[in-house]
Amino acid sequence: MKSLQMYRNLFANIIKIRKSGRFFSNMAGQGWNIAGNLITFAQLKRRMSMNLKALLEPVGTFAWWRSMFAIVLGCLIMAVGYSYFVSPYNIVPGGVYGMGIVLHNVFPSIQVGTFGYMIDVPLLASAIIVFGRQFGGRTLFAACLTPGLINLLSWIAFPNQEALEALDPKQLFGGAIHVAGAVKSNKIKKGATSDFMEIERQRGISVATSVMGFEYQGRKINILDTPGHEDFAEDTYRTLTAVDSVIIVIDGAKGVESQTRKLMDVCRMRQTPVIVFVNKLDRPCKDPFDLLDEIEKELRIRVRPLSFPISSGDTFKGVYNIYEKNLTLFTSDERQTADASTVEINDLASPELDEYISERYAKQLREDTELVEGVYDAFDRDAYLRAELAPVFFGSAVNNFGVKELLECFIRIAPSPRPAPTETRIVEPAEEKMTGFVFKIHANMDPNHRDRIAFLKICSGTFERNKNFLHVRSGKQMKFSSPTAFMAEKKSIIDFAYPGDIVGLHDTGNFKIGDTFTEGEKLKFTGIPSFAPEQFRYIENADPLKFKQLAKGIDQLMDEGVAQLFTSSLNGRKIIGTVGALQFEVIEYRLAHEYNAACRWEPISIYKACWIESDNAEQLADFKRRKHTNMAIDKHGRDVFLADTSYALALAQENFKDIRFYFTSEF
Repeated sequence: MKSLQMYRNLFANIIKIRKSGRFFSNMAGQGWNIAGNLITFAQLKRRMSMNLKALLEPVGTFAWWRSMFAIVLGCLIMAVGYSYFVSPYNIVPGGVYGMGIVLHNVFPSIQVGTFGYMIDVPLLASAIIVFGRQFGGRTLFAACLTPGLINLLSWIAFPNQEALEALDPKQLFGGAIHVAGAVKSNKIKKGATSDFMEIERQRGISVATSVMGFEYQGRKINILDTPGHEDFAEDTYRTLTAVDSVIIVIDGAKGVESQTRKLMDVCRMRQTPVIVFVNKLDRPCKDPFDLLDEIEKELRIRVRPLSFPISSGDTFKGVYNIYEKNLTLFTSDERQTADASTVEINDLASPELDEYISERYAKQLREDTELVEGVYDAFDRDAYLRAELAPVFFGSAVNNFGVKELLECFIRIAPSPRPAPTETRIVEPAEEKMTGFVFKIHANMDPNHRDRIAFLKICSGTFERNKNFLHVRSGKQMKFSSPTAFMAEKKSIIDFAYPGDIVGLHDTGNFKIGDTFTEGEKLKFTGIPSFAPEQFRYIENADPLKFKQLAKGIDQLMDEGVAQLFTSSLNGRKIIGTVGALQFEVIEYRLAHEYNAACRWEPISIYKACWIESDNAEQLADFKRRKHTNMAIDKHGRDVFLADTSYALALAQENFKDIRFYFTSEF
């Protein structure tokens, strides 16, 4: 039976094989096709090898030297093009690395070089297979030679940063005015250079102060671009302690906004000189005289226009510089550079003016200028330095119009570094010994390195690299091997810094806002504001696996001074206090994107946070026992009373006379 079954299976398999003869025929046909393609590929390879025979001759032959000369010449031409045209003018090149730049903007976490390798390595492997190892070796030679030539030519053409910046037509007067705040756009990115954080580019607002320093006509100018949103006002007000003069930018359509009024109040309190720049004249704006009246009324300061616009919006013709007696013309269909379309007009009655801006607008400009001279007081530099008079300029910053007039006047009238008050004396900038204070700390300026930078304002003397300075609060001597100067997020190491300069110091957690550095004298600079939180929320870890990342992120972000951390004595939960509600969104975003930590917020009802201290230890202990549910510890271990209502706060102040209540952490 077993034999019979075996034969049956055999015959059945034979029948199946016969039925599937067509399948095997097809497979055989496909096999012949593949073999034919392989033969054709081999023939193609031989033909290409024959065509490249001259290129693949042995070393030492004429053909070899000719091919090497061609390779070197091609690499040199490519290096010249890249060094003198592509790189200086921020042009995206073609080919693999041009594609890498585009892909890097789409996927920022992957570097351009990585994309290059991802594309180049398969291409090189394919070239070696097709053309042979000799061709692959020469390809590697060219790939190594080209970057070397690019670096050499770039060093020869642009030995320093100033030489490179001088080429860029988008940079204005030293490279910072237009770069600082103008919005530049392409299909991939849109944002201001000073807004280097990703959330700033997404929202189109500044959330942190950025520092930009440049030289213009032999003068060193440091620009501190501050946030304009009211939820980040504390950063702006704190930055005002480190500046010697202020430029207030006003939207020509919106006029004076509430945040501008608050900023002006701080400037008035500190007697900081103010210059007003009315921006966006290339868009429909209010009447210039209405704007001037609004500035005087809202900011409570006398004004004096030193430039005046010629119309606005679609009919915007340019800006007339009353201070220098010249005219800057505006061409709407293209962006102008720093010195474009500037003509000298010594006499407004000249018929040349009609030729430049037409008879209609020339007549209007003459009338407006006559009205300015008749209504407003003559410019007085002493009144400006006393913060009693504000010069006003008009223009369109994104098109570089009116900015030149502002800057030319600024370097003439703006004050040099001013004396800085301390608890014991006034520090003069002419003093020989170095003094300075930290007015800002920025965590994660470079997310790849998790660095933290403390911004030091030099008040007197000379700051030197690798020189010991006294950190007054800790009493320790410190020296800094890599102090930096800034252009937004770009940093460069410096050897010296002078009064008025802003220096970046790498911080490992030792510094606080308000810290003083001297050459031995124990000083503490005053006037650095601190703000009590107005809004409070519990912060909870949304990912248990990211506990360490969340803790580190909270610790570093709180050191920036934009928010404060409290730990509840009742349940040990962490509470974040901020001045504005938008700060919570910024903190959540930065924790997620800079520290890879997820958090969630829970509401809590708190009226005000009060720091407490007392010389009566018994009463202080009794207060902490009675108010246990409302007590917390801040980041530095100090006792904080979290009053849930104004009535509870007033009652506590009345019942505990020996306890002092402070509404800021700096007491």
